[in-house]
Amino acid sequence: MALIVVDFQKGIAAFPCVHPVDAVARKAGDMATAFRSRGLPVVLVNVTGVAPGRTEHGHPSGAFPPDFAELMPELNAQPSDHLVSKQMWGAFTGTDLQAYLRASDVTQVVVCGVATSIGVESTARQAHELGTNVTLAVDAMTDVSAEARANSLEQIFPRLGETGTA
Repeated sequence: MALIVVDFQKGIAAFPCVHPVDAVARKAGDMATAFRSRGLPVVLVNVTGVAPGRTEHGHPSGAFPPDFAELMPELNAQPSDHLVSKQMWGAFTGTDLQAYLRASDVTQVVVCGVATSIGVESTARQAHELGTNVTLAVDAMTDVSAEARANSLEQIFPRLGETGTA
């Protein structure tokens, strides 16, 4: 089993969210501490750019601020954590995440982070498609949209795996 913590970083934390990002990140940090204490892998994911392709929708103009991708201190990142930097919504595309999990003999992941309906859902979908068992820690994730979060929790997550709390 491994914990995947998606996009709890300074640039994302600046967006207004349904739940206070620092409080939700603390829950993710507590889970990370618990996983580490049991010798289980912790994967910290940040987004460092945007996907190539169409640019007329949803792409920020210009460069990200210098500290945009910096992980939130609430995660208490450790040298043993595996850092995945991505440019896509999901953490598997274009990264070494699948290879890392396979090398670590991981067959189940617990996913949390921000935004529930974007990075978390995309990562959970990809893990599911790759045959990994998925658990979603719903109290350790938030979103910029209450409606999008509700759709993920009520419609999508039950199809991908199980839900629980930190």
